[in-house]
Amino acid sequence: MSGGKRVGTPPHPAAATEFATWVVPHEVPAIVPLPSSSTEPRWVGVYRWAAVGGDLLAAVIGISVALLTRFGYHVGSGYLVIGSLLPLAWIAVVALSRGYDSRYFGAGPDEFRSILRSGVGLTAALAIASYATRSEIARGFVVLAIPVTVAAALVLRYALRKDLHRHRLRGRCMHRVLVVGRKSPAATLCEHLESRPTDGYRVVATCRPRGDHGETGPLQADELDEADILAAVDRHVVDIVAVATDPDLAGQSLRRLSWALEQRGVELIVSPGIIEVAGPRISVRPVAGLSLLHLERPSVSGGPHLMKAVFDRVVALTLIAILAPLLIALTIAVKISSPGPVLFRQRRVGRAGAEFTMLKFRSMYSDAEQRLGDLFALSDGNGVVFKMRDDPRMTPLGRWIRRFSLDELPQLYNVLRGDMSLVGPRPPLSEEVALYAADDSRRMLVKPGITGLWQVSGRSDLSWDESVRLDLRYVDNWSMTLDLLILWKTARAVIYGAGAY
Repeated sequence: MSGGKRVGTPPHPAAATEFATWVVPHEVPAIVPLPSSSTEPRWVGVYRWAAVGGDLLAAVIGISVALLTRFGYHVGSGYLVIGSLLPLAWIAVVALSRGYDSRYFGAGPDEFRSILRSGVGLTAALAIASYATRSEIARGFVVLAIPVTVAAALVLRYALRKDLHRHRLRGRCMHRVLVVGRKSPAATLCEHLESRPTDGYRVVATCRPRGDHGETGPLQADELDEADILAAVDRHVVDIVAVATDPDLAGQSLRRLSWALEQRGVELIVSPGIIEVAGPRISVRPVAGLSLLHLERPSVSGGPHLMKAVFDRVVALTLIAILAPLLIALTIAVKISSPGPVLFRQRRVGRAGAEFTMLKFRSMYSDAEQRLGDLFALSDGNGVVFKMRDDPRMTPLGRWIRRFSLDELPQLYNVLRGDMSLVGPRPPLSEEVALYAADDSRRMLVKPGITGLWQVSGRSDLSWDESVRLDLRYVDNWSMTLDLLILWKTARAVIYGAGAY
C-alpha cells in the first residue's frame, strides 16, 4: 500500500501523470454505505441560487419589456396576474429542463441548451393553456416576453459561468476526482481531465491494480477490486469516480460499483477511450441488454454541406458589400505604402487536393519570396509552416493589417468563387501537403476556411501537431452550430490579435 495526502495541484497538465497511486489492501474493513443525501459542496448551492436569481431577474425583465411595449402604462389586471405568475413558471420550466442540475454547472452548451429548451417549452405551455381556457393572450406580449426572457437569461448565465471559470482558474469550485484504471489509460485520463481547469476537475488520486507497472500481459497485474475503490473514495472524499478504459472493470463489476457510489452520492463517469469525437456523433443505444456506444459517420457532403455553401456565399457577399469602403481604403493604402501589387496571390491546396489561387492584401515587400531562403533558420513557426514574429520582409502597414487579420479580407472572393469556406481547416501549401502523414490528409475532405479552430485556438503560436489535431477535430465534428461558434470566437481572437504574426 502506498498512501499520503496530495498537496497542491500540478503546475502543468503534464504533471497529472505524477499523482500518487492509491492501491488499498484487501484487508480494509467493510465500509458502511453513506446516506444518499450527501452534502453538496458549498459552491454548488451558491451557483444554483445565483442561477435561480438570474433566471428570475431575466423573466422580470422580459415581462416588463413586453408589458410596457404592448400596453404602455395602461396594463389590465389580467395581464398583471399573468406577469406575476410567468417568472415562477419560467423557473419551473428551467428546473424541468435540468437547468439547475449541478453536473452541468459551468458547461456552457448544456446550460445554454436548457435555457433554449425552456423558452420553447414555455411558449408551448402558454399556447396550450390559452387554447384550453379559451382565453385571449395577446401574441405581441408572448412574442416579446419569452424571447427577451431567454436572451436575458442566456446573458446572465454566461456571466455566471465566466465568474465560475475565474474561480476555477484559482483552484476553487472544483470537483474532486478519483481516477480508476491501469497505469497508461489512467495517466492519459488524468492529463485530459486537468488540461482545462475551467472544466472543474481536480484529480486527487488514482487507484490502480496491485503490481500494475504498465505491463500489458494478462498476468502482470491483479484485477481492480470494488472494496479498494470504495476505500479510496472514502479516504479522499471525492465527488466523482472516473474509470479509464479497463477490461477488468466492466459489466457486472461496473454495475455494482455504480450502486455503491450511488449510496455515497458520488458520481460515476466512464471514459470509453475515444478522443476528438464531439457529443452529437455519439449515442448510446440498448442492444440485447447491453448499452452500446455508437459513433455516427462524420458529415463531409450532402444536404448539410449544401446549406453551408449557401450560407458561406450569402455571408461573404453581405460582408463584401458592408466592408466595401474598408476594402477600397486598404487597396489605396497598400498601393501607396510600398511598390508592388496590391494583392498577394499564392497557390494553395483545397478540397480533394484541388489547387486554387488564394488572395490576400500584400503585407510584405515585393522581394519577400526571394529573401525567404535566408530566413529559414530564424523561423518561429512549427517546423513545417514558416513564421517569424519580427519578419524583416514585412512593411509597416503590413504589420498593422496582419495584427487585425485585415490582409485576409480578399479571401471573401475565394469564398464567393467556391474555393474556400468561411470556416474550415487552414489552406495548406503544396509543399506542406507533401509532408502530410496518412491521417493528416483528412483535412482535405472539406474546403479550407478563412478562419477555423486553429484561428481561435492560438493561430501561429500552435505547434504543427496541435494545428493538425484541431483541423481533424473540425473535419470529424463539423456542424453549422460549430461554424457559428467559431465565427463568434474569431471576432474576439482578431480583436486581441493573439498569435497573429
